This record gives sequence, structure tokens and C-alpha cells, in this order.
Amino acid sequence: MKNIGDLMKQVQSLQGRMQDMQARLDALEVEGSSGGGLVSVVLTGKSVLKRVTIDPSLVRPEEVGIIEDLIVAAFADAKSRLDRQVQEETAQLTGGLPLPPGFKLPF
Repeated sequence: MKNIGDLMKQVQSLQGRMQDMQARLDALEVEGSSGGGLVSVVLTGKSVLKRVTIDPSLVRPEEVGIIEDLIVAAFADAKSRLDRQVQEETAQLTGGLPLPPGFKLPF
């Protein structure tokens, strides 16, 4: 078992790496799409919807409901991709450090 000094060094190192990861997440943009690319959205690493793009061929008043559904589906696609990427980075970040059960990282 490691002594408390070694554990504290690991915690400090983890904090630094978490700050680096937060900075990468702030700059990260993930695109999701639906309808064969007719609708796409861009989310930031903080899950903020930054941009929606709708192919002009969809813009007809009678299809508003379809467009709205496609936007929701595109958002869900981008959010799912973002969650996977954050999970992968978190796993890399905490690789060698045993975290207590139920411990949640602040992101």
C-alpha cells in the first residue's frame, strides 16, 4: 500500500490533469446529425447546443414537425457521442488511481 505522501502526489497530479481535461472539454465541439445529414447540431464539451444546421430542402411550413423531430434526434446523437468521449477521457485520466466507490468527478 502506498504511503499518504505518495497518495497526495497522485491526487495533486489528478487535479492538474482534470484541469487540463476541463480546458479540452471547453474547446471541444461534437457534431451529431440525423435524417441522412439533413439536420446537424454542434454541442460544446459542456453539452451546450452551439449550432443547428438545416438543409434548405427541408424548409417547408408543413414539415415543421419533422424538422423539430430531426433536431431532437441530432441533438441526442451529438450528446451520446459527447458522453462516450468524456467517459473515455475520464477513464484515461483516472487509470492508475483507485477511486472510492461512488466517487464522482466534477464534470
